[in-house]
Amino acid sequence: MERTNVEKRLRRVADAYGRVLVLVVAALPAGVAAGAADALFGRVLLAVSGVRAGWPLLTVPFLAVAGALTAWAYRRFGKGAERGMGLVFGAAHGRDQQIPLRLVPLVMASTWLTHLTGGSAGREGVAVQIGATLSHWLGRRLPLRNAAPTFAVVGMAAGFAGLFRTPLAATVFALEVLAVGRLRYEALAPALAASLVASATSGALGLAKFEVAVAPLAALDAPATLRLTFAGLAFGVAGGVFAWLLSRGKSVAARLLPNPVVRAAAMGAGLSVVLLVLWGGRYCGLGTNLIEAAIAGAGQDVLPWDWVLKLALTVLTLSAGYQGGEVTPLFSIGACLGVALAGPLGLPVALAAALGYAAFFGAATNTFLAPLLIGGEVFGWANLPTFFVVCAAAYLFNMGKTIYAGQLPG
Repeated sequence: MERTNVEKRLRRVADAYGRVLVLVVAALPAGVAAGAADALFGRVLLAVSGVRAGWPLLTVPFLAVAGALTAWAYRRFGKGAERGMGLVFGAAHGRDQQIPLRLVPLVMASTWLTHLTGGSAGREGVAVQIGATLSHWLGRRLPLRNAAPTFAVVGMAAGFAGLFRTPLAATVFALEVLAVGRLRYEALAPALAASLVASATSGALGLAKFEVAVAPLAALDAPATLRLTFAGLAFGVAGGVFAWLLSRGKSVAARLLPNPVVRAAAMGAGLSVVLLVLWGGRYCGLGTNLIEAAIAGAGQDVLPWDWVLKLALTVLTLSAGYQGGEVTPLFSIGACLGVALAGPLGLPVALAAALGYAAFFGAATNTFLAPLLIGGEVFGWANLPTFFVVCAAAYLFNMGKTIYAGQLPG
């Protein structure tokens, strides 16, 4: 009898580790596919953004046309794909059994159009949707129980990692963003494997990583900790406000303009005028120009109201139905807010901007560990204690808001 029990326990251990091994091995090609798709998407996105930056008067006036075309394409060809990130969250939670593959070309092409014509939007939504779609398709074909939901999480991590080249943050982001206060540990090993492979693949295909070495604080004493806590509080409240405004903006826009084609065209027409009037397209696109000015440029060219205008225009762009995502604009808004807070709080400008870059993202997505790791991977691991204080405060003071409707409450 005792030998039988031992054999059963050994068999259970072998089955458990065998499952992990199968998931990790299967995650490797998923990571390669996500990284390659991210490299294609990211490099084309940089090219079309360069065209817009060079000729804003010839491209931004067509924002309404791009929006209407995107809305029409989703209605005509995107049946089942129009939910975007909601569909990805549904697959990861096990509620949706399939993510249609047509989502990939639709979201890529529509995001290129958004950025070519100046919409203030991000890019991570595309990467996460691409990774989740490809990985979930693979997971549905594995002879393992609940492999498809796990591989949706794996794909989220791989898509994020392939685009931003931050595999540790990408892994943890996919594990923690689905439900407040809960991590999907069963996806940890395959998600990490896929993220590392995706980041290496996109890098080998020429997609550069944004990273800036920022000098750490000389000492993390009580006064410095207090200043950092106040900074985190500001980032948290502002991030929560962004998430709330985005939710309200989408709801109000859909109620006032229920036809998505008309909504995108009407709001896009107004946005194109505003974007051109405000410093000739300063707030168009991803906001990487603002990030570079805030961090690499030590904030000298950042205007006090940059973060407010970028926040408002991003909310309006996404409420109109344009594709892309929110994360890179969140980075830029947070970095500019950090510059504005640096003087009053007595913090180094570059460090304050870097802290805002990470903490504002965490506040708007209702995550803590992922922005902490982004701080380390992008700005240097010596700053990790500083990022811990600020990101913790931002997480605590974001009023429980999130940009992702599919995120489950704690």
